[in-house]
Amino acid sequence: MTTEARPTSGVSRTAVIIAQARATEDARTDRLFTDPYAQSFVDAVGWIQVAEAGRLNQGHFVLRTRFFDDYFRAAAQAGCRQAVLVAAGLDTRAFRLEWPAGFRLFEIDLPGLLAFKEAVLGVREASPSCDRKTVRADLREDWPAALLAAGFDPEQPTAWLVEGLMMYLEPADNDRLVDRIGKLSAPGSRLAIEHINQAYTELPQLKAVHARLRRVGAAWRSTIEDPCAWLGAHGWTATVVPQTELAARHGRPVPELTDPARVGSARMWLAEAVRSAPEVSAAPGRA
Repeated sequence: MTTEARPTSGVSRTAVIIAQARATEDARTDRLFTDPYAQSFVDAVGWIQVAEAGRLNQGHFVLRTRFFDDYFRAAAQAGCRQAVLVAAGLDTRAFRLEWPAGFRLFEIDLPGLLAFKEAVLGVREASPSCDRKTVRADLREDWPAALLAAGFDPEQPTAWLVEGLMMYLEPADNDRLVDRIGKLSAPGSRLAIEHINQAYTELPQLKAVHARLRRVGAAWRSTIEDPCAWLGAHGWTATVVPQTELAARHGRPVPELTDPARVGSARMWLAEAVRSAPEVSAAPGRA
């Protein structure tokens, strides 16, 4: 495996840290999901030491993974027969989830990260449980054209996922991203996102995290105060699911850095939405 393909800097580095959390969860007897490939990604790069705040957020990464797993299951049950992982990173849902017959899953990410991912999965002889397509594209460029060229059908309901990305983009880039997703979304499509509010970025526990992210070129660049209003302005009817609810649902402690009793108004949003109306130009609720 070439050094150039190893995701050791920038946002790609965070993909390995998330894989570490998934690998740790997979090793538990009471795991909330299985991911037999996560440890392989970690082994290929080497374990990355995380700041104390990263350790405190491991529970969030686990609950987030299960939340989005359940989102895809519900979307497939509701009739979606294709999904798009925007900035897919080291996501392995194409391999570890059970999909309906004929389901198509598209993974969009940078060529280098996808090359690393394919190399690791190739060594494992991993076989997807759906029709999986990788789309090598930069989200700042014309990724919709690349997605369409890969066989995506904009006339079919789609389940979209934007996980662990939006905080790294400028507000205008997030608006553009969701606008593009909306234009490719047939009635019945769904969208799930993760984002943060301004108060979350100001938590004193995250000071070391911000310094490290800046050093590796992955600083947070945007926040959102009302994800439902923001998504609504783009034509989606959204619901936020708090980590307190997810923790209670799965019998886990509330992750410390998402517990309102500890962090006050700070929020790391997990939201799911359905396509409700044509998008409009205004986009309140973001900063």
